[in-house]
Amino acid sequence: MATPNYGFEKRQKELAKKRKKEDKLKAKSDRKSGLLPEDGSEVEGGEGDANTAAPGATESSTPAA
Repeated sequence: MATPNYGFEKRQKELAKKRKKEDKLKAKSDRKSGLLPEDGSEVEGGEGDANTAAPGATESSTPAA
């Protein structure tokens, strides 16, 4: 039987926590600038939306030559 990799699980939890914190800060700044309503409801979309992608990320499948 394989042994559990606790280090990996811990890192995944830390990354999820960091991601959630960044999303929260972004939503807060968006509310301040008036992009989102104050009630906390989000614009249609959700996880995996192009707006939540990392800055500088491109969706193009062909590499720049």
